[in-house]
Amino acid sequence: MRPAVILARVSSAEQEAGHSLEAQLSNLQEYAERHDLEVIQVFRIIESSTKGHRPEFERLIEFIGKQKQRTALIVDCVDRLQRSFTHTPVLNALMEKNLLEIHFVREGNFIDKDANSMQKLMWNMGTVMAQSYTDQLTDNVRRSIKHKLDKGEWIAQAPLGYLNSVDKETGRNTVILDPQRAALVQRLFYEYAIGVSSMTELRDKTNEWGLLSRKNKPLGLQTVAGILSNPFYCGLMRIKGHLYPHTYPQLVEHNVFRACEKRKRNANMPQQAIKKTRHPFLLRGLITCASSGRKATCALQKGRYVYLMARDPNDKDKVLWVKEDVVIEQIMTVLRSFSLHEDLLVDVIDYIRRSHEAEKEMHMESLRELRAESSNLTIKLNRLTDLLIEGHIEPKLYDLKHQEMFLRQRELGCILNDNHSADDKFKEALSNVIKLVGKTYDLFGSSNTAEKRSLLGFVFSNLKLEGPTLRYTLRKPFDVFAKLPNNPEWRPLRDSNPCYYRERVRKGTF
Repeated sequence: MRPAVILARVSSAEQEAGHSLEAQLSNLQEYAERHDLEVIQVFRIIESSTKGHRPEFERLIEFIGKQKQRTALIVDCVDRLQRSFTHTPVLNALMEKNLLEIHFVREGNFIDKDANSMQKLMWNMGTVMAQSYTDQLTDNVRRSIKHKLDKGEWIAQAPLGYLNSVDKETGRNTVILDPQRAALVQRLFYEYAIGVSSMTELRDKTNEWGLLSRKNKPLGLQTVAGILSNPFYCGLMRIKGHLYPHTYPQLVEHNVFRACEKRKRNANMPQQAIKKTRHPFLLRGLITCASSGRKATCALQKGRYVYLMARDPNDKDKVLWVKEDVVIEQIMTVLRSFSLHEDLLVDVIDYIRRSHEAEKEMHMESLRELRAESSNLTIKLNRLTDLLIEGHIEPKLYDLKHQEMFLRQRELGCILNDNHSADDKFKEALSNVIKLVGKTYDLFGSSNTAEKRSLLGFVFSNLKLEGPTLRYTLRKPFDVFAKLPNNPEWRPLRDSNPCYYRERVRKGTF
């Protein structure tokens, strides 16, 4: 009896569909008995035949190649052996050495080195049909994925802060906010957007907050950077370089996501890692040396004196050690400059709220311009599609222009949506900031180190140390209120006749 090897293969999907290994093995064993073939090895393979690397199939080929005599390979049909011509040269090489003959049971075909043209044609046709079937499945999957993406449906595991779920009403897969992680992921974006933390410090904070991976492990730097770069959190899915709007809840607004992107782009040098230290330095990682462009190093001397290391602006090779107290005093001087008289506070807030009506017409005109641009883009997109159908434009150029116009239209939609509700929220937020302005100095003095760092990030957008001198840029509207004490038009409010100026505020003539 000649030796034989049985190959029974299924993919996991086919196993579920009923093409079981047991059914194949039973038929192939019967075939071997009818043809006086001695089965010396059985290979049960559960893997796709379309994969580039097929470890089980390669073990089968290696086993046959080690046999000292011609071996019969018994398979149910061509597509159980192969669904492309990738492995045909390997099989042909074994047959040319007279080490292999193949029996395709269902097709009733037999192939060896002496096979005639008809037998080879049947084998090749079987491979072509199997490959065509695989290509059709691939096309169907791609169409299905494209359809889901166009509908705004996510097709993979949800990012951290979200959970994959099933809609109870429709039974369809969906994505929901993770009640344990969503708020913490949102906090990541806001902290990074206002410049409170470096990437390294932010990674350390996630552990303090209790933000862990799905495997309940601390987040790494790459994971934190990946979260901050993922547009899914602001309503867009990035698939193979293309962006698609999704229908799930947004964790952050577009302006916050863009602020994070801008901060990363503006880093003209690699992010400088800030080493974690036992002492909670207030200014660690917040101040840059104006001469070197690097973060000013903090150091503790004699167990209680904190110094910042910077470079001499007149000699960059010379190191300067500046007392932290000297820098903090300069910061306190800035915070003291924020002034808004108690008697005027209510009137200014009232003026801001009443000015809302006066600004509405300008706001509505802006919205009309945005809608007009959006409508014009729709017309251009339709025309672009017509040009593609008529053959007047290349597919690559079509994809490029379509993506460009689609993203702008998506951005316009988000701006319009934000503007409908943001105006009143802005007024409220501005009122709250104004209430904060006069209390900033006191708040800073009474806060702990973490709160002070957050307040500095909220007030200052850029802190630099030029020798012992602090250089800074104030965020709006703090830059405005810092100038008020020096404005002669406002100073009289603190003197003998505040009512005159209060009336000017009420009338909006100040």
